[in-house]
This record gives sequence, structure tokens and C-alpha cells, in this order.
Amino acid sequence: MRRINLESRGFEGFLTTRDLSGARIKDVPVLPGAYVVVCSEAEQPSFLASSIGGHFKGKDPTVPVSALESRWVPGTDVLYVGKADQLRRRIDQLCRYAGGDHRVGHWGGRYLWQVAGCENFCIAWLPADEPWEQERQLLDEFKEEFGC
Repeated sequence: MRRINLESRGFEGFLTTRDLSGARIKDVPVLPGAYVVVCSEAEQPSFLASSIGGHFKGKDPTVPVSALESRWVPGTDVLYVGKADQLRRRIDQLCRYAGGDHRVGHWGGRYLWQVAGCENFCIAWLPADEPWEQERQLLDEFKEEFGC
């Protein structure tokens, strides 16, 4: 799954967490939908020994580097697929978690913040009346293309 495919489907944004941690969060609609985290450098990355993500409720999101290496899928730009009943709120939570905020939980995306260069990951969104169905469709397409 590549960024160009997402753009052709109508995904918008493609802004970094740094962009979205400031005033640009207002660019994200207050609508239900699906969102993705993409990385334009799909080669095997370096992984950080410790996550920069928040320790929500005191839980350290760090996992062994070997776990991250075994889960990396080469050849895709898409690193994470999510859904939201309100895109702006959920993407804001993701960005705050990425920044180390301990008050917000976005546990599903925790592996992202242990990848070197994660501050350059982009987030894109697609408003959808049924975000759960949109997320399921994206995940099914990913599994069909990459086998995992």
C-alpha cells in the first residue's frame, strides 16, 4: 500500500506529527473516518532501544527491538491504520502520545514511536460515515497485498 494509492482514494493531510501538534490540527475535520500513518522511506529502518511515546498509566510502550524487526513489512508506506468517531480528537491523541504525553493513551500505535525518524511520519485521513468499515477494508487490502 503506497501513499499514491491513498491520495487517489481521497486521503488528505499527509502532515507530520510535529505539524499536527501545533495549529495545523485544525486542518483535521471533526468527522468520523479512517486515518493512516505513512512513511515515505519504506526500507528497513533503525529502531530505538526506548520508545519516545507516552507512558500512559505508567506503562512503558517500549518493546524489544527484535519484536519490531520481525513485524516490519518492507515495501509499504503504510505503518498504521486507525479509525475514529472524530478524526481531529483521535489524531490529536496520537500526536500527543507521540510527543511523550503521559495523560493520553493511544496504545495501538505504540510501536510507531520506537522507529528512528518517526518524527517525519505523516498522518493522513479520510472522512467516512462508517469508519470501522473503512478501517476493515484498508486492513483487508493490506493483508491481501502483503500477506500479513
